[in-house]
Parts: sequence; structure tokens; C-alpha cells
Amino acid sequence: MSKRNSAAAKSQARERLRQERERQAKRAKIKRQVIVACSIVGVLAIAGGISYAVVQGNKPGYWEAAKDDKLVKPANTTGTNGTVVTLGKSTAKKTLVMYEDPRCPVCAQFEQTVGPTVKKDLDAGKFKIQYVGATFLDGNLGGEGSKNALSALGAALNVSPEAFEEYKTAMYSTKWHPEETTDKFKDDAYLIKIADTVSALKGNAAFQKAVKDGTYDRWAIEESKIFDKDGIQGTPTLKMDGKALTGSDGQGNAPMTVADFNTAITAALKG
Repeated sequence: MSKRNSAAAKSQARERLRQERERQAKRAKIKRQVIVACSIVGVLAIAGGISYAVVQGNKPGYWEAAKDDKLVKPANTTGTNGTVVTLGKSTAKKTLVMYEDPRCPVCAQFEQTVGPTVKKDLDAGKFKIQYVGATFLDGNLGGEGSKNALSALGAALNVSPEAFEEYKTAMYSTKWHPEETTDKFKDDAYLIKIADTVSALKGNAAFQKAVKDGTYDRWAIEESKIFDKDGIQGTPTLKMDGKALTGSDGQGNAPMTVADFNTAITAALKG
């Protein structure tokens, strides 16, 4: 009988087989535990991720949360929330109400074409201007440039009405006014770059801090509510004594040429 077939050899073989089976069973058990543990961690991670996403999704956006910020009124404003912005000589008998959205390309066209004439008449005391800032294009196009630019205009108004006027003109200029779809006004650095073309705002640390800190963000939200409350459908819209000033196109739009504006404002001042 060979050693291979001896009882002792068989006994040793059976023992080695038993030990190997025990090792395999132990490895299988550990593997199952690891899989279960990883599955639990994975489920928890997925659940945690979903919970985080839900929480993040339900968190208000910046401008939504800004509605609850402390209201800081710019200097040179009146009204309950500082939303009445009046420009020009106090002795002027008539008031031209002007609704504009900073991102509005038609407003930019109006300011570039008719703006100098409006400024000349304003300085001459023919009328005062009540400026009403709108932000509806943020909602229509997505973004926050209208609100951010209006907040920056509030910071300029806090410096002086003249700084506000010059800054608004610069914003609407061919050099600085962007396509409304690019939303460049959401960038504080871009707004400050535009402001550096205005002497009263150039290098003005207090103004720049107000823009970066969003000091007048809540004010911009309150200001834009006037546009909604007044039921205005678009910008620019010009009104005097409750009546809209329109051009000669017969469409009820604001006058977009100097000739049309002169005709409309002359009639409104007489009315």
C-alpha cells in the first residue's frame, strides 16, 4: 500500500480539506459583511445626497433671501422705503416718471439717442424726473444683472444725484451696455469698472464697498416693486400726469427719437 493511500495520509488530507473549507467560509462571510456594509454606506450616501440636494433645492436663492435683509435707504431718496428717486430742480412744476430696466436694450437705445435731450430739459428746469428702476428682465431672461445694477445705482445715488445720473448714462452707453442675454451686470467688478468712468465714483472706496457688500440689494427689490404695482408692461415707459408719452409709430411705445420726444414732452407740459 502506498503512502498516498494510507489511513494517515487520508486523515491528513481530510484535515487540510476541512481547514481550507473553513478558510473559504470565513473569507465568504467577511466578503458578505463588507458588501453589506458598503451597501449600507452607499444607501446612506445616496440618501444623504438626496437629502442634501433637497435641502439645497429648498434653500432660497440669494435674491430671494435678500428680501429679508435689513433695508438700507440710499441718501437722496424719499418715501416709506426710500423708493422715490427724484432728479432735477425742485422748482419744476411737472414730473416726468421714467421706468427703466438696467438690462433693457431699448432703454439703452433711448438713453443713447434721446438721453442728452432729456438731460438738457431736466437741467433747464422744464420738469423733474422720478426714476423707477425695474428688474423684470431677470425674471424673463434668467439672471440677476438688473437687480445687481439697480443696487449699484442705489450706491451711486447715496453719493449724489449727479453721480447717479452719470452712472446710469454710462451703464446704458454703447461701450458698457451688454447684450441683455449675457447678464454682465451681475458682476460687481464690471459695475465698478463702469463706475470708474464717473468722477465722483472713481476709486470711491465707500461706493465700491456698498456694491460688493450688496448694501442696497434689499432697496433694489423694494424699488422694483413700484414697476409691478404700477402695472407697467415694458421699458422704457415715460409718463406725465398719469399719461404715457408715446412716439409717432402709433404703437404706444416711448418716443425713441429726439423729434418724437420733443413733440410728446411739449404736449405733456401743456396738458
